[in-house]
Amino acid sequence: MPTIAPRRARIWRFFTGLGLFTAVAIAAALCAAMIRCGTAKHIDDHTVLEIDFERAFAEHLSDDPIQRALRGGHAHGVDEVVFALERAAHDDRVVGLVARIGGDRQAMATTQEIRDAVLAFRASGKFAFAFAETFGEVGPANQSYYLATAFDEIWLQPSGDVGLTGLMADAPFIRGVLDNLEVTPQMDHRHEYKNAKNMITERAFTPAHREAMSAILRSQQRQLVAGIASARGLGEAAVQQRLDGGPYYGQEALDAGLVDHLGYRDQVMDAIRERAGGAAELLYFNHYFERAGSPHARGARVALIFGEGGVTRGASSFDPIFGGPSMGSDTVAGALRAAIDDPEVKAILFRVNSPGGSYVASDAIWRETVRAREAGKPVIVSMGDVAGSGGYFVAMSADKIVAQPGTITGSIGVLGGKMLTRELWQKIGVTFDDIQLAANASMWSAQHEYTAAGWSRFQAWLDRVYADFTRKVADGRGLPLAEVEKIARGRIWTGEDAKGLGLVDELGGYAVALRLTREAIGVEADAAIELHVYPEPKGPLAAILGGGPESSDAPAQAGVTIGGIGGMDELRPAARALRQLGLGPGAHGVLAMPELGLAP
Repeated sequence: MPTIAPRRARIWRFFTGLGLFTAVAIAAALCAAMIRCGTAKHIDDHTVLEIDFERAFAEHLSDDPIQRALRGGHAHGVDEVVFALERAAHDDRVVGLVARIGGDRQAMATTQEIRDAVLAFRASGKFAFAFAETFGEVGPANQSYYLATAFDEIWLQPSGDVGLTGLMADAPFIRGVLDNLEVTPQMDHRHEYKNAKNMITERAFTPAHREAMSAILRSQQRQLVAGIASARGLGEAAVQQRLDGGPYYGQEALDAGLVDHLGYRDQVMDAIRERAGGAAELLYFNHYFERAGSPHARGARVALIFGEGGVTRGASSFDPIFGGPSMGSDTVAGALRAAIDDPEVKAILFRVNSPGGSYVASDAIWRETVRAREAGKPVIVSMGDVAGSGGYFVAMSADKIVAQPGTITGSIGVLGGKMLTRELWQKIGVTFDDIQLAANASMWSAQHEYTAAGWSRFQAWLDRVYADFTRKVADGRGLPLAEVEKIARGRIWTGEDAKGLGLVDELGGYAVALRLTREAIGVEADAAIELHVYPEPKGPLAAILGGGPESSDAPAQAGVTIGGIGGMDELRPAARALRQLGLGPGAHGVLAMPELGLAP
């Protein structure tokens, strides 16, 4: 039996590696906690905040040790950036801001969230410099340049470029792969714009798919052009001409009025010191935030709850393989219940960034938003990059919904089905036999096609979920059901378009959501607000060992989590598509939308 020893060795190496990874995660979390505890509170006069936007930011950094370990020492959330800049805008010790910008790392709505925060910082009378070695080295950098235009001055290294070339979108279609493998998808949707399944069942865009994607691109490019034109003092027609003429190299970018100076980092630092009156102490924004504290640490208590990632049953978690979080219904619904039961909580700010997922999990979270309103606690939803399908389901009954102009929202529809793999298994010599004791026992089997009765039941399920979704949208948004039917059908919209359709109330980010929250609880526009995160963050050791309010005994789901927009390995489109559609054991239907493939 010569194979036993190598097999044992492989198993031993696997568990050794797993143990080493766990040990590293524990050590990293404990070290981070010790560093935070030992951080000096001093902030110098003439402090200039420093932010590196070359690194991707999470929507919110949870206390999940795997998420923190995988992101290393540069683990920061968008909420940290926004609140640090808000705090610094009113701190006399802070005189300015310098940011390193380059390649596109964020989706459109996150870019707009940060851009708004920079503009608000500048409105306090403080300067902000952006420096780029290059905007997209031999690649597009539309959104990173759009972010840079929020700053007073844009510096570009002389050897750098500005990859301003306009937006495009692509999508992977794996029907050809499935045909080669003799795997047959049996799927359906409600309705023609619910395009996630097209990646499985088609070889190219359908007319409805192309129509929806084209509308998204046109809307986002209008936002891009308008923002650049306003910031750079150019007409929108001139900006569109520059998009058509890009990319721009060094001096060309300066001549086109896209940047203010060509220079290296040391020259940028010299200019900052001069602007700061001869003295400038650089301080990375997260260290400043730890020392200065949140601008929302006291006042009327508002529960801040994050719903990020694919919607699943059970506890929220972080997927180390695909690098994304999940919105567990046990965790998020539990957080909402805790906020409802806390007499100190006056309102709930629910931050949603999700492409959807499980229908029943979305419904469980939705129910708690309704209960919160019934308890007299207003719910204000702030949408991140995407609040589509199940991500919109959890938000639709809030008192107010806020989205960035570029937020992908809507996708009010449902899809489902299964993959027939019988022929694939036969090709490699694997056969199946079975025993059925009821007429529809094979309905969930990947070895059997739907029977006529089974397909009829599946169609009834799609109709039932779609009817429930649209009815709840109509009730939550105060729209006639017939009007919802027109704008639903599985179609996605930008936040800008969704506002015109009544799916969202206002455009903006945290700042707008907090204004609406103050209005909802009847306090002054500048009244202090305490943002209290629910569920209560755990300590480093507790986070590593597990347990706490977000633990769950609910059964684990197979293949129902869905990836978000951006941040996934482009070399794995087929695996990503299957994962997004929840095609795995026991998964036959989801409120989901695909990764859009929007090129930055």
